[in-house]
Amino acid sequence: MKKSFIKLIKPGPVLIAGSVLFGLGFNYSGVFAAHINIERSTMLSSKKGMSDIQVQGVVRDETGQPVPGVSVRVKGTSTVVATDANGRFSLSAPATTSVLTFSFIGYDTQEVTVGNRTNITVNLKPNSTNLETVEVVSVGYGTLDKKEVTSSVSHVDASEFRQSGSRNPLDLIQGKVPGLVLTRTGGSNPNSGVSVQLRGAITVTGSSSPLFVIDGIPDANPDLLQQDDIESIDVLKDGSGAAIYGTRGNAGVIIITTKKGKSGPPQFNYNSYFRKEYLNNKPDFLSPDEFASRVAAGDIKQQDFGNRTDFYDALINKDNFSQNHNLSLSGGTDKSSYRASLNYRDLQGIALQNGRKEYTVRLNVNQKGFNDRLSAQFNLASNFNNANTLGGGGWESEAAKNPTLSNFNPDGTYRYDLTSTNEYARLFMETNRRKQQTTSADAKFDLDIIEGLKASVFGSVTRNNNNDGSYRFKGSEDSMENSDFRGGAYASRGTDLNQRFAVEPTLQFNKLIQERHSINAVAGYSYRYEINEGSSASNRGFINDLFHEDNLGQGSALGVGKASMSSYKNANSLVAFFGRVNYALDNKYLLQFIMRREGASRFGDNNKWGNFPAVSAGWNISEEGFLKDNRTINYLKFRIGYGITGNSGFSNNASRVTLGGGGKYLFPDGNYYETYGPSRNPNPNLKWETKRELNLGLDFRVVNNKLSGSIDVFKRTTKDLLDTYTTPQPPFVQSSIYANVGQISSKGIELALSYAAVDHEDFKWNMDVTASTLKNTLDSYSNAQFNVKYKTFGGIGGAGALGDAITTYEGSRVGEFWGKKFAGFNEEGKWLFYNRNGEAVRNDQINNSKDLNQTDLQNLGNAIPKYYASWTNNFAYKQFDLRIFVRGKFDYQILNTTALTYGNKTWSGNLLRETFGKFRDINDTYMYSDYYLESGTNVKIDEVTLGYNFKLNTKWARSARIYASGQNLATITGYSGNDPDFVQDTGLGPGIDGRGAYPSTRSFLIGLNVGF
Repeated sequence: MKKSFIKLIKPGPVLIAGSVLFGLGFNYSGVFAAHINIERSTMLSSKKGMSDIQVQGVVRDETGQPVPGVSVRVKGTSTVVATDANGRFSLSAPATTSVLTFSFIGYDTQEVTVGNRTNITVNLKPNSTNLETVEVVSVGYGTLDKKEVTSSVSHVDASEFRQSGSRNPLDLIQGKVPGLVLTRTGGSNPNSGVSVQLRGAITVTGSSSPLFVIDGIPDANPDLLQQDDIESIDVLKDGSGAAIYGTRGNAGVIIITTKKGKSGPPQFNYNSYFRKEYLNNKPDFLSPDEFASRVAAGDIKQQDFGNRTDFYDALINKDNFSQNHNLSLSGGTDKSSYRASLNYRDLQGIALQNGRKEYTVRLNVNQKGFNDRLSAQFNLASNFNNANTLGGGGWESEAAKNPTLSNFNPDGTYRYDLTSTNEYARLFMETNRRKQQTTSADAKFDLDIIEGLKASVFGSVTRNNNNDGSYRFKGSEDSMENSDFRGGAYASRGTDLNQRFAVEPTLQFNKLIQERHSINAVAGYSYRYEINEGSSASNRGFINDLFHEDNLGQGSALGVGKASMSSYKNANSLVAFFGRVNYALDNKYLLQFIMRREGASRFGDNNKWGNFPAVSAGWNISEEGFLKDNRTINYLKFRIGYGITGNSGFSNNASRVTLGGGGKYLFPDGNYYETYGPSRNPNPNLKWETKRELNLGLDFRVVNNKLSGSIDVFKRTTKDLLDTYTTPQPPFVQSSIYANVGQISSKGIELALSYAAVDHEDFKWNMDVTASTLKNTLDSYSNAQFNVKYKTFGGIGGAGALGDAITTYEGSRVGEFWGKKFAGFNEEGKWLFYNRNGEAVRNDQINNSKDLNQTDLQNLGNAIPKYYASWTNNFAYKQFDLRIFVRGKFDYQILNTTALTYGNKTWSGNLLRETFGKFRDINDTYMYSDYYLESGTNVKIDEVTLGYNFKLNTKWARSARIYASGQNLATITGYSGNDPDFVQDTGLGPGIDGRGAYPSTRSFLIGLNVGF
């Protein structure tokens, strides 16, 4: 005879389904699932006698918090219960000699003898497994123990992230990954992005950005991420690892893993910071009084209008105040877990009308079922961003404007003139905003078919929508100076929608054979589809300012055919078959094989498919007998890898004939109609750029694991570079074609070191060092059909129409400045330059030809730093922690275009102070030469963070930390222009310090982290 117990319990914040229930000893009072049906035998239950002891207690973790879902078993019997939401349990033990076994994922199993106790408290300890055996890195379509990795992968977890308040997820790892160069040419502008380059330039016109993979979503948008939601960032640096991503792996792969729900008690975490920024580096122009004095002395041939205005300072937002708040909740059991977070961020720039407000929500749910053979994971994230993009510019014109003028007329109205823009007035007489919503959803199901064989399917959808609007009031300078609709307002609207879909089923095999042969393999199929569409419209002549850009049809320009509108739509698809096999023998000898076969709609008809193989090997030397018990060398692994990747990052339909408008003409019916014709030459042979890369590496830990690190040496060559080449007409319809022709290469060395200098109970000090060096060469730019001996980059801009500063010849290094070699000035202050024979001659005697056999132009230096380095020091004293982060760039040149233009008295506005110092001898026109090249070498104290961790003895909070951080505190450099760290040092046209750079700022931040 059997009886059934059904218990209905209200679900709490976590649905605990981790209890292991067997019939005998079932204790329904300790169960808190939704519905639980248990049958047990009355006959068996009747065997319990009067000698049974009723035992209860609580299980806590290492922090003293209760742990639900812990399995409590009477050893040697089938009696098992699970702790409830408060970590409590209750069961019957047959005797005082009974032993209770407590087990939970992530913690050591503990055994406790009952004895005479009826109330037991157990404190679980985290697994004692050494960190070296559990550090896991993402390698694409799976993870590997770091000891098993044979390619070049850098892993950065949340504990190593910078703490100075990131504007972009990559800010968190700046200076942490050797070979990864991150440059913010927009400075601290909250609406600017980060320039990313890994191991040098690899393309001319294709995509140079690494592939971002967020929680398995390919080509994911980093805008979805907030710093407190990120668990770790892994960078696949070489081809032997990135080949698994085929034509998207040329520039490397950055895999970002967000925080997920974990088994454990329900938790709340609140993280926040508040930041204030201060102007750090202002162009050294004459003050208004100094300018007026120079005018009075006749040194400047300009007029003193009687005002004293600091136009540059008027654009500064002195009341800037940024803040970030993140609230997350998480919890679960080994069967079901969740994590949800809500983030609010308000970033205000140092410029007026320059900021963004963001709201981000993120949800992760994990569930097991089917006797733990089926696992499901769901992620949903959405970011709502309102950006004010009106401010952030105008720095050059305001710094160089005659400071005896004013922004206002005597009657208080804004002053306008036809020779310049009143940038201050523009900030109050115009609007320019972007509303952006980015959403992603993904799901993954894993099914254990048999032991060691798992089938998975992953699907994702990403949607990014931009809604732009701008308006210029009737009284704005733009409206007042418009000749067609003077005094009529201007409005525009624009939308962009990008949608990406991905489906990737995989099979994974993981088996250990005869305790010696470890095989880890994955095979899969990938389908991706991307669609882009958008529209824009603008109109003028609005007679009032009531509707702004929300009623475009009311403008007068539409009625006379002078309004504008446009739209677009395009799509591309990609399919691939891929596989990877990792083999290890005795954990000593490691092999990895990768193959990806990929096809894409962007490629020409004759090259739709490509193969991307890779092979790498590793030797754990420290596992050999001769090093097994070596006290000095604790771990030593040699790696070698070779892989082929591609670059399909070019525009859709680039290989096809496209139609374009040829203008409107009068047709026989008396009407004007648009005409169409081919706007692009087709290229059926167009294909991906192909990179071949060899990497050698060494990983080590020595001196009792105090010093650890890695060294990588690589050589990579990218062939079939994409660019536009001139074509004859006929036979071609158009004068140019997009084709694969050139080759670019790079080679370098990367070093990463960690050292535990001091490790005492109350005081700890450890440091991390990264360093890298690189040589980047444009090997060729010609073939039998197209002949191009050089390529120019780096537009100088400004006065004088001076062209490009960088000329890269075939076989030469990327980033070389080519120009005139300064030889001095003559008695009249005119330029003198050296010709190819070393003679000082006038400018009009210089041969400006690009022909190396004739030209007087010379190689003046290189704009790419030869060395990058960073040094992080982490100190901990009792509850205090201190981090000091220093990084630098060395041995390169920067062209100071501000000095070139505004250090010359030819200019009609304000001038640099050095115009009457260093540049006082110039009495000639603007000229580009090495006279304006300066060393860009700099060392920056980039972050200093001091924190305090509170010791809490309360049930209301489990942890609390407060910290203060300073960013960009000091820069040691001889460069006289803008902050050299914000000057572009990536791509093919680096080293040009623009005249209108966003101001460099020094920021101070106070943050709080609390766990409940």
